[in-house]
Amino acid sequence: MDCAALLQQYKIPPGIWDEMATASGTRSQYNNIVAALQQYAVSDLQQKDRLAGELFMNQGITFTVYSNNEGIERIFPFDIIPRVITSKEWNHIENGIKQRLKALNLFLKDIYNEQQIIKDKIVPAALIASCPHYTREVFGIKVPYDIYVHISGIDLIRGDDGTFYILEDNLRTPSGVSYMLENREITKRLFPEMLHNNKVKMVSNYPLLLHEILLSLAPQQISNPTAVILTPGIFNSAYYEHTFLARQMGVPLVEGRDLLVDNHKVYMKTTYGLQRVHVIYRRVDDDFLDPLVFKPDSVLGVPGLVGAYRKGNVAIVNAMGNGVADDKAVYNYVPAMIKYYLNEEPILPNVPTYELSDVEQKNYVFENIHKMVVKRTNQSGGYGMLMGNKAEEKEIDDFKKAIEADPRSFIAQPIIKLSTVPCFINGKFEARHVDLRPYALCGPNGIDIVPGGLTRVALKEGSLVVNSSQGGGSKDTWVIDVE
Repeated sequence: MDCAALLQQYKIPPGIWDEMATASGTRSQYNNIVAALQQYAVSDLQQKDRLAGELFMNQGITFTVYSNNEGIERIFPFDIIPRVITSKEWNHIENGIKQRLKALNLFLKDIYNEQQIIKDKIVPAALIASCPHYTREVFGIKVPYDIYVHISGIDLIRGDDGTFYILEDNLRTPSGVSYMLENREITKRLFPEMLHNNKVKMVSNYPLLLHEILLSLAPQQISNPTAVILTPGIFNSAYYEHTFLARQMGVPLVEGRDLLVDNHKVYMKTTYGLQRVHVIYRRVDDDFLDPLVFKPDSVLGVPGLVGAYRKGNVAIVNAMGNGVADDKAVYNYVPAMIKYYLNEEPILPNVPTYELSDVEQKNYVFENIHKMVVKRTNQSGGYGMLMGNKAEEKEIDDFKKAIEADPRSFIAQPIIKLSTVPCFINGKFEARHVDLRPYALCGPNGIDIVPGGLTRVALKEGSLVVNSSQGGGSKDTWVIDVE
């Protein structure tokens, strides 16, 4: 069978925004891709699918599932059909993310210094005081160029009317950018002509942009500053990404034991002796960064690092304490932050969010829990989450008890039916739900966002959970001009 026949059998789920197809035909941004796919036999695509799996396997592109008993290391699932976004849609997304990050950076500067947003009663003081990731130890520290969020992964979803919503902000140590870059490299091998003919905007300059930003943050104006990536080590779920980015940028990959602090300056141990370090791109969580300030038993960090940071002798990317800004309960106040700091209306809306510490909102959520997704405010990866439409009554009761005991630790949102895109699964084109994580880089010269990002796919039929740890995969994201 050829792919033309398979594409005609492609079914749009009822009441869902499908990004390729409508009831009346194919959306214009997919016309060239559909035409190209129709030239293949199904066996050709199956061969490309196998080749993609082999390439991921040979290059060791993996992620780790800690809760799985079968063996924790897995090859990252990849779907070969690209997801297409028009330049017009992308410009809207890009403008919305830039606006949001400007406000979040101003919020972080404010919350660790003057706290004017609390004094003006825009954000409740109790909300910040109860946030487990509000880091009092870094209060008053002057960060280079007042930039707290250098690297962010902002998750977006698309609702049933095609509207893009911000789902959550990842402002601490966001991961997944290596998959975005590797997905593009695999696509170049699978569909070189299709990629070229559609004039897809490139993402491959991300490591170069990141490297430039890291060097620009060096505390002294020196000609050749040293930047390193600080990794927790080989057992971390994103270790592949740490090695990938270090290799792409040509910077050392270090663990805590490779660094030391002397006279409030950070040094790297090398075979030639100690070498001064000016910028640390850390992939280690705040609590483990400095055993003299945070967890005293941490072997992942560097004793004295916070002291060197406070003195302005080392830049840390991202800044410590950012977790207060991506707390899922604080998320609800980001539109207010945009109005407060920028005097603008939000370009990209939040998903409607219920604060369960508010009795009226909690009661409403409990009455409508089968239409809600309930999330813990400080968990990620699809863990600590209740999908009300799929949950059993015991699970719902357990969540209600947990909420009653600690309402600050939960939020609820209406279940939004994520948009779907075509995926090549078991020799057929099937619709699967997706989200999008664009990666933004903030430096002294502004904000850069490579066009596209990581499209995560819920590979299980009907599932809305896209996280790789929960059975999700990814696909290449193309931003193209459409006439």
